[in-house]
Amino acid sequence: MADEKRVEDKIKEMMVERLFLKITPEQISEQGLLTEELGLDSVSIFEIVVGLEELFGISVEDQEFKLESFQSVRKIADFVRGKLGGN
Repeated sequence: MADEKRVEDKIKEMMVERLFLKITPEQISEQGLLTEELGLDSVSIFEIVVGLEELFGISVEDQEFKLESFQSVRKIADFVRGKLGGN
C-alpha cells in the first residue's frame, strides 16, 4: 500500500476524535477487544461505523454489519480493506 498512513492508523485517529477518547491513537491496541480495553458500547460502535463511511467513502449495509468485524482495530481495518478492494 502506497498510502501515506496505514488503514489502522487512520481508524485509530478517527476513533480518538469521534469518541472524544482521552488517549492518543498510539495508545490503542490493534488486536485488543475495543469493548474491554476502551469500554466501547453499541453507540460507540455505531459512531465508528459512521466515521468509517465518512473517512473511507464506504457504505456499511445492515446485512454486512457483524459485531465480530468491529471487535478490534485490526478487524475493522480488514473490513475496510475488504470494502475498498471489493474482497
